[in-house]
Amino acid sequence: FSVPCSAILSSYLLGERLNLLGKLGCLLSLVGSTVMVIHAPEDEEVTTLEEMISKLKEPGFLAYAAILLALCFLLIFFLAPRYGQSNILIYLAICSVIGAFSVSSVKGLGIAIKGFFAGQPVLQNPLTWILVITLVASITTQINYLNKSLDIFNTSLVFPIYYVLFTTIVITTSIILFKEWVTMTVVDIIGTVCGFLTIILGVFLLHAFKDMDVSFGNLPQVLQNEQPAPVTRDDKNILIEVDNSSIAPEDKPKVFMLYT
Repeated sequence: FSVPCSAILSSYLLGERLNLLGKLGCLLSLVGSTVMVIHAPEDEEVTTLEEMISKLKEPGFLAYAAILLALCFLLIFFLAPRYGQSNILIYLAICSVIGAFSVSSVKGLGIAIKGFFAGQPVLQNPLTWILVITLVASITTQINYLNKSLDIFNTSLVFPIYYVLFTTIVITTSIILFKEWVTMTVVDIIGTVCGFLTIILGVFLLHAFKDMDVSFGNLPQVLQNEQPAPVTRDDKNILIEVDNSSIAPEDKPKVFMLYT
């Protein structure tokens, strides 16, 4: 509910306006994310920090984490100073990429907390403190760039786009970390792809038509104001029309067609 709530609250509290296409984009974003969650498989059960360490050490996740870190550094140090003030996707992409590490850290800390109450020596495990540091750093970075985005761009656009990007990155991270794709059926794969395409369509509607004044009230007028394309006529048709004595003025010379 974060997407429609942020759009409604920003409309009433901040005076920001979300047009009809923006509302449709919010709805499509929610529908696409819901479809992805419905078709996402259950994650593999991890109950101890040792199992979590084995998951984090797998080459596939290490390569994925390295790509995310490289992308994050590229966004922060190269793209953000140049295009962050004009492109809404830069700051939100940083928040979403960092969100992959924050969610993984939260899941690892949840396992550590369960182990602590079960009497396991989780405080002596270095992974616990690595997860705490990662969580604090990632959340701080997310809050920083999310606030920068809110200071520049429309709140009704920031939260839906951030929600879509964040959800997509988190689901992808979970699939790679816990190898959920192994148990996915053909129906689940098709549903996930369709949900992702629906999310892309929603983001496109939000971003491409944000400046259009379109609502249910003026929709008929917007459709009626579309001017028909002008009809291009050749010189022969123009000469024939001028040759018509009922149309051509008497005080102007006439043009006659010669047929051979």
